[in-house]
Amino acid sequence: MKKLVIIPTYNEIENIEKIILAVLGLNEDFHVLVVDDSSPDGTAHAVQRLQQQFPAHLHLSVRHVKDGLGKAYIHGFRWALSRDYDYIFEMDADFSHNPQDLIRLYQACENADMSVGSRYSRGVNVVNWPMGRVLLSYFASKYVRLILGIPVHDTTAGFVCFSRRVLEEIGLDKIKFKGYGFQVEMKFRAYKKGFRIVEVPIIFTNRELGTSKMNGGIIHEAVFGVLSLKWKSIIGTL
Repeated sequence: MKKLVIIPTYNEIENIEKIILAVLGLNEDFHVLVVDDSSPDGTAHAVQRLQQQFPAHLHLSVRHVKDGLGKAYIHGFRWALSRDYDYIFEMDADFSHNPQDLIRLYQACENADMSVGSRYSRGVNVVNWPMGRVLLSYFASKYVRLILGIPVHDTTAGFVCFSRRVLEEIGLDKIKFKGYGFQVEMKFRAYKKGFRIVEVPIIFTNRELGTSKMNGGIIHEAVFGVLSLKWKSIIGTL
């Protein structure tokens, strides 16, 4: 089975080489696609240097517009579908997601349609986040689950494995949200399509290098976007 890990980047020069080597060094045949939003710090150049070492397994797509995490992932999904990948993963570049957990996500997805690396399926498994951010993330996921009825504890999680069929049928052209709202929308649309979603408990570790991309606009989209999704599902325009 062909497996592709999509890593979206913007100014991840401190992390990108290490995360690629960690993924490609796993005892499983993963490919990596870095979707870089024209990082001024040279992230794409670092990937290009590594491509000489891993020409068959490491891929790079540079976008010339920075318009959000969701759009970067949609770009990567379309790239993967056009190249016949069977399983497609979302993963951050900053080691907040442990590359070793990719294998567990893959194994879970073999018996489901979508697997989610979950911080909250067994308590709260977050390391080195400020308490305020932990509470915001935890209760945001609870809020989403309450409003949308998704049977997932970590609804804003960004560490995910999709079977190819989910991405083919979910309606990528309909995905509108860009930040954390994007992660919620993907799960909600998959759930409404009847796909089986399973959670894999993980430990999420706050980045040590680089800068977080979290901002007020992303939080606003996640909170109010949920109400928009609920309304669209009620009136049948989802």
